[in-house]
Amino acid sequence: MTITIDHQRTKPATRQAPRMLWLDLTRKCQLACSHCYNDSGPEGTHGTMTRADWDRVLDQAAALGVEHIQLIGGEPTLHPDALHLVDHALALGLQVEIFSNLVSIPAPWWERLDRPGVSVATSYYSGDASEHNTVTGRPTHARTRANIQTAVDRGIPIRVGIIDTGDPGRVEAARRDLETIGVDRIRVDRVRPYGRAATGPGLDPAGLCGQCGSGRAAIGPDGAVSPCVISAWMSVGNVHTDGLADILAGTAMAEANTQIRAASRTGKCDPDGECSPGFPGSGCSPRTA
Repeated sequence: MTITIDHQRTKPATRQAPRMLWLDLTRKCQLACSHCYNDSGPEGTHGTMTRADWDRVLDQAAALGVEHIQLIGGEPTLHPDALHLVDHALALGLQVEIFSNLVSIPAPWWERLDRPGVSVATSYYSGDASEHNTVTGRPTHARTRANIQTAVDRGIPIRVGIIDTGDPGRVEAARRDLETIGVDRIRVDRVRPYGRAATGPGLDPAGLCGQCGSGRAAIGPDGAVSPCVISAWMSVGNVHTDGLADILAGTAMAEANTQIRAASRTGKCDPDGECSPGFPGSGCSPRTA
C-alpha cells in the first residue's frame, strides 16, 4: 500500500509543537546494510539541502520551541556541514544527538561529542565479530565496538540499539557484551519492512511504530518533511518552499498522522511510551529499524 497525502488542502490544523526533529542529512554511508530502511550506502548523496537551508531549519525549529535534534542519515559524520550544524544547534540552545555507525570518528567529532548537550547513539548487532560484520557487509565490528568503548571512557552519553535480526540468543549475547564495556542504555528494536528490508510491493504504514509525528518530525536531504525518518516516503511538505511551522501545523501532517495511527498494528516500539531518539529513556533505533 502506498500513502498519498493531499498537499492541496492547506487549512492549518491545531497541533502541539514538536519536541524533537530528525535532521536526516544524507544518504551517504560507508556501509550498505541489507536491512537499511532508506537504502543508504557508499553511492548515496547529500541531497539538495545547503548549509544555509539547514541553518534556516534549525533557526525555525528553535523558534518553535523544539528542544532536541538528532543528526542521522546515512552516516551524518560524512556530511561536510555536520560539524557546523552541531555548533549552530548548540548555540541555539538545542540538545544534539548524533546517530552514527561509529565506524570512523575523526578527532574533530570527538571534540564535539565531548561538549555538554551532545550525545551519541549507534546500532550493534552482535558481540561476535563475524556475525556483526555479516549484517553490515564490512569488517566494522572492531572499530564500532572500540568507538563505543571510547565514548564510555570519555563520559559521553551514549545509547545503543541492538537490532533483532531473528536470533534471540544473539541479542542477549550482544547485550552482555555491551554491558562489559560499560554501556547502560541498551534497547532492542526489530527490523522494519522498508528500504532494503522491504517485504511487500508497497510502503505500508502498518510497519511503523504508530507514534510517528507525535511531538516529532523529520527533514530529509531533499528538504521533504515527514512524520519520522522511517516514514520519509510520507512527505507532508518541503522546507525549500514552505516554512517549518506551516508544514508541521498543516493538514497534510495531520492526515499522515491519522493514517499512521489507523494502520499501525504493532503499537509503540518502546514500552516506556517514547519513540523519540535523543530523549532520556527512549530506545527506538531508526537507523536500522
